[in-house]
Amino acid sequence: MPSTTRPLSRLWVAAQFGLVALMLAWPAPAWRLHWPALAALGGGVALALWTLLHNRPGNFNVVPEPRAGGHLVTSGPYRHVRHPMYLSLALCMAGVAAAAHAPVQWAAWIALCLVLNAKAAMEERLLCAAWPAYAGYMRRTRRFVPGLW
Repeated sequence: MPSTTRPLSRLWVAAQFGLVALMLAWPAPAWRLHWPALAALGGGVALALWTLLHNRPGNFNVVPEPRAGGHLVTSGPYRHVRHPMYLSLALCMAGVAAAAHAPVQWAAWIALCLVLNAKAAMEERLLCAAWPAYAGYMRRTRRFVPGLW
């Protein structure tokens, strides 16, 4: 891994966690759990659980760097999207933004989605280097939204 990769990957993780913390801690006028917020939260939690149950322990990594001894997973939720954990986080935080009814949470959610996209792009470059088969997987599987993106 290039020496410039590690600090950048840590920066993406720090930005991700910082935006999540901002969304959860920023005071909102009125937190209200209504069905769109609950649907996004529930969908995000369900996808996260499916992903964690499907992926082998020790293969999961918070930083966008392949683990030593890890393996490429292309089944289960990974059959539909390349980054189901990032998608589950985006869904959960969309539920938070919907429940908060505040522009700050929606702005932070948009920033979080941009960070997750950049983090995914970096991770994909590293995965292609670690597993040549990843390039073919990228051609047939979308990054976040099945059939679209």
